Amino acid sequence: MPTTFKESSQQPCRPVLLAGLRTDQKQNLEYELTELKNLALANNLQPVETFLQSLDRPNPATYFGKGKVDELKVAVETYGADLIVTNDELSPSQIRNLEAETGATVVDRTGLILDIFAKRAQTKVAKLQVQLARLQYQLPRLRTSMSVSLDQQTGAGGAGFTSRGSGETKLEQSRRRLTNEMVAIKKDLAELQKDASTQAKQRQESELPTVALVGYTNAGKSTLMNQLLARFGQGAGSDQSKQVFEKDMLFATLNTTIRQLTLPDKTQFLLSDTVGFVSKLPHHLVAAFESTLQEAAQADLLLQVVDISDAHYQEMMATTQETLNRLGITDKPMITIYNKADVAEMAFPLVDGDQSITISARDRTSQDEVLTLIKKTLFADMAEVSLHVPFADSKVVAEILDKHALLDQDFNESGTTIRVSLKPKEIEQYKQYLA
Repeated sequence: MPTTFKESSQQPCRPVLLAGLRTDQKQNLEYELTELKNLALANNLQPVETFLQSLDRPNPATYFGKGKVDELKVAVETYGADLIVTNDELSPSQIRNLEAETGATVVDRTGLILDIFAKRAQTKVAKLQVQLARLQYQLPRLRTSMSVSLDQQTGAGGAGFTSRGSGETKLEQSRRRLTNEMVAIKKDLAELQKDASTQAKQRQESELPTVALVGYTNAGKSTLMNQLLARFGQGAGSDQSKQVFEKDMLFATLNTTIRQLTLPDKTQFLLSDTVGFVSKLPHHLVAAFESTLQEAAQADLLLQVVDISDAHYQEMMATTQETLNRLGITDKPMITIYNKADVAEMAFPLVDGDQSITISARDRTSQDEVLTLIKKTLFADMAEVSLHVPFADSKVVAEILDKHALLDQDFNESGTTIRVSLKPKEIEQYKQYLA
């Protein structure tokens, strides 16, 4: 079972060795190793060397071949690095054997991502979701010969344990403890998700369309959301607590934030920022965060934010699409936003039809062009109509103009004629006033 590691105040940048295996099935190994390095950095680790080996198939005992294992052992001694992170998920026996051969702790990619999520989780729901994913990851890795130790992040209130006894008794005791804790977490999550479902229902009843930001982690979703919130979100320009956390790192935030935007023409919609994706995202995490990611599934429009300055942006787009497919999100209208054009030294904003735009998220003109595309998609069914409202029903005019911009207005002896853009449902609602 992989050993959980933590950031150390004494060693803010713990040296680590990265190792990957190329097989016939591996097409993007260099990209994955670059990503693995960024994941390590996001977990306060300092990669000092990356090892790569080509094999037809993984070694069933140590994953890597004997020559590469010997190289890793020498590197551990040379760099004083007591941690090796592998690009793929290893079996418990492979981890144990590799640790015995190299004298270092071995953590696979899945364990690394789970550890990052555990440290990033802030809300009660996120903490429980990560905790559940870690237990699900650890359960099949229990072995009769192992002494299982979970840290304080693996159980509420420091509910870690060390199995005692021997043989099947120890294994079954460990499994029972983990299973019982998983049941308790699922129960707590179910209660919390009832509240989330109630809130979602209230948002649907508000009839405001919803837009969800999706995409690869660190592509600039939170930056774009904060820029729009500062301009069009209630109080977000002066109160930073109403904005979302942003930082140049993978998985800076795991929280889904939903805010209402009101544009100058009184157009309103809800904007949500979802957890970022990454290639080979552990299926336990996808399952655990499925309720959080359902904001994307329920949205009327998806905005896929892509870091166009990254040489691997196409692979990142493929990762996003793969993750959406895993969540069953396949038929949503989507606008692709190629962000960080300033870093890539590309012209911006550059609009390409109604489904694609190249921008810099901090550029106001770029933001305006994004909003134009959003409005074209979300409010495509709106139509300009003229309404003649008798003076006796003047409250109707106030009601309409509270939600919609006035395009034209005229008066005569019988009432007020206004020209506005309305949704089909609203046209039906006010059909008696159609001029």
